[in-house]
Amino acid sequence: METSTAIFLSMLIPTAAAAGNMVWRNQPNLRDGFTFVCAVLTFLCVLVVLDNVGSGSTLPITILEVFPGVDLAFNVEPLGLLFAIIASGLWILTHIYGVGYMRGNDEKHHARFFACFAVAIAAVMGIAFSANMFTLFLFYEILTVSTYPLVAHKGTPEAIKGARTYLTILIGTSIALQLTAIIWTFTLAGTLDFKIGGILDGNVEGFMVPLLLGLYAFGIGKAALMPFHRWLPAAMVAPTPVSALLHAVAVVKAGVFTMLKVGIYIFGIDFLAETGASEWLMWLAAYTIIAASVVAMTKDNLKARLAYSTVSQLAYITLGMALATQMGAIGGGMHIAMHAMGKITLFMCAGSIYVAYHKTEISDMTGLGRIMPITFLSFLIGALSIIGLPPLGGSWSKWLLLVGAVDAGHQIIIAVLMISSLLNVAYLLPVVGRGFFLGDTKGKPVAEAPIMCWAPPAITAIGCIVLFVYAGYIETFLTPIAAAAN
Repeated sequence: METSTAIFLSMLIPTAAAAGNMVWRNQPNLRDGFTFVCAVLTFLCVLVVLDNVGSGSTLPITILEVFPGVDLAFNVEPLGLLFAIIASGLWILTHIYGVGYMRGNDEKHHARFFACFAVAIAAVMGIAFSANMFTLFLFYEILTVSTYPLVAHKGTPEAIKGARTYLTILIGTSIALQLTAIIWTFTLAGTLDFKIGGILDGNVEGFMVPLLLGLYAFGIGKAALMPFHRWLPAAMVAPTPVSALLHAVAVVKAGVFTMLKVGIYIFGIDFLAETGASEWLMWLAAYTIIAASVVAMTKDNLKARLAYSTVSQLAYITLGMALATQMGAIGGGMHIAMHAMGKITLFMCAGSIYVAYHKTEISDMTGLGRIMPITFLSFLIGALSIIGLPPLGGSWSKWLLLVGAVDAGHQIIIAVLMISSLLNVAYLLPVVGRGFFLGDTKGKPVAEAPIMCWAPPAITAIGCIVLFVYAGYIETFLTPIAAAAN
């Protein structure tokens, strides 16, 4: 199959899945089975792209010239291909999990839910394969709009309020700030195409460089940098499958993926290093890492604690770009994969607990680990990966970020990363400790949630171990993105 065909199919197949959900809305088995097949086919299309291109890049495939210098166009490069592999692969598991959760929890409006879910995946594929900032922005906005009904799915006053906060912050930041930055970039450079080494060197200088970077950093609201992070905890009112994929992988990763693309392909790592324009962003990311971790420790609601954990972990990726070093950029790219696998495990475990026992507060989960050993062991593995302990994938991305901080000569950032890992221990491991070692469950039988709820997080937990083993391949795969930063 031609690479261009595989790229287009990776967007068209999820769109077909959305249509199928509406056509067969009253035939649940056919509807969900069709969506599963579409998820598998989407992943296979991305694997075809991987087989054809590997860690290389392709020339832009132009679909439409909007006006001179601005095209709707797609291409393949390592960072985008890694993002596409993660999102399409995890869609398969999350769809299985979503079916189990929605049926096990007697949720309503399944067809609408999975249709919006599929449109969001199509948008993610568009973001991953975008050849320029215009195309990425278009699909970025489609992702925001398509996920709003998912956040508001339950229709309760709390859900509507959370969804409004979600939409207001994400649309507001992207239109007011990110779009301004994009227009300014085009005015300066005459192009929005992604290019290794960036397109701004020689076209902007002085205080204008950090100012433009600031418009991008705060305009990419999905990256959840403080103070534009409130949408993410607000979105936790959504059903757990939404939290699992869209807020552990698709939406939030679209944000930090965009941040990396801007740093690497719009500004250029070397240009940021020479001008020092990203140093303020490095300190803001460091603050977000620590502050969000401290807030996470205060949350008794498990999903709220995981949400603030995500705010902190996303800032690692922004930090990797802001360090303006080769290892920082690669470490940030690798952390997209490592955090996605670990955090989706934690969210699915939280949903499994809710389906089985309707527990949402950590203080009410005493002894549940002995009743739900697979779920809590999966949570433990995901937590250890987020903390950054070997032999789990998160240890490698955090190590590369540490190396990037050393290369940049920022000892305080090294301390921030180490303190953050200790805070990760403080807010994640008590969940497991309370589940396994507190309370009296004598005589209570082992009773997990339905298999479609506990099997997917068990698989992603194993994935955290697999990523540790193959981290070297991912590092090599991503090396070309920082080729100009030598």
